[in-house]
Amino acid sequence: MKKRILSGMRPTGKLHIGHLKGALENWVKLQDEYDCFYMIADWHALTTEYESSKEIHNYSIEIVKFWIATGIDEKKSVIFRQSDVHQHAELHLVFSMFTPLGWLFRCPTYKEQLREIKERDLKTYGFLGYPVLQAADILIYKAERVPVGEDQVPHIELTREIARRFNYLYGKVFPEPKEILTPSARIPGIDGRKMSKSLNNCIYLDEEKNEIYKKVNNMITDPQRIRKTDKGHPDICTVFSYYKVFSPEILDKVRNECENAKIGCVECKKRLANILERVISPIREKKNKIKDEEVIEILKEGKKKASKIAEETLNEVKKAIFQ
Repeated sequence: MKKRILSGMRPTGKLHIGHLKGALENWVKLQDEYDCFYMIADWHALTTEYESSKEIHNYSIEIVKFWIATGIDEKKSVIFRQSDVHQHAELHLVFSMFTPLGWLFRCPTYKEQLREIKERDLKTYGFLGYPVLQAADILIYKAERVPVGEDQVPHIELTREIARRFNYLYGKVFPEPKEILTPSARIPGIDGRKMSKSLNNCIYLDEEKNEIYKKVNNMITDPQRIRKTDKGHPDICTVFSYYKVFSPEILDKVRNECENAKIGCVECKKRLANILERVISPIREKKNKIKDEEVIEILKEGKKKASKIAEETLNEVKKAIFQ
């Protein structure tokens, strides 16, 4: 039997090329190796978007369209919405009863996001307890593997600690899941900062051709290269970092041209825009053909499959605690 995987995304905006390289391409590959559960994490979205929740539903539909367009197959994977499976919230409640506050306060992503996200009040019970809900998401399906980036590894360790504590208190119910580190290169935004919709520096997976060219044309390049005849320093250029991810086969050629002033930044950007358009155009075209009604049916079917397993696990949990 295949080992089970659980992963998800928060519906807080459209997906961009960072999502493609950071998660989606890996998710597509995992479908043939694992029993995959892919979740729209709408309860998680509320931890930061509780004051502006109206768009969560629309973004949920949009994200599933992106998933299907990039190769996530509803026949191979269970695609569902977190809030449609009430057992997530119930198991979260159980875990919250015995998870020490110290485990949550020491979580590095909690401290980091409190520092970084200044525009919202994140000093809430829900935000502090985010990793406990994440543990419930994983363990309600007894997932044995979780594909994550390095920043999420502490959350998976906390999930293992919660599983151990439950098993110690009430008897062996849960496996101790292990992370699958997602191989991904960091893709900066067009301004060189972290790619983020709040910074308005993303290239989205359904970006129109003219917008791709416009955004690439506005990319930050080597500040030391003023004229075309100046020799460039590709390692400090945002455009070059995109070549590393999207066209590594010509990386040496691009480096040589830049360092020896054989190509100007305008021409280099135009070539990169052509590469990105070839990546994005099939995703954009497929996504635009998917109707909302199709997504709703996929989520309904996913709810049935996910709920069946989640209910079995929750019954096991209640029996272990109360009988």
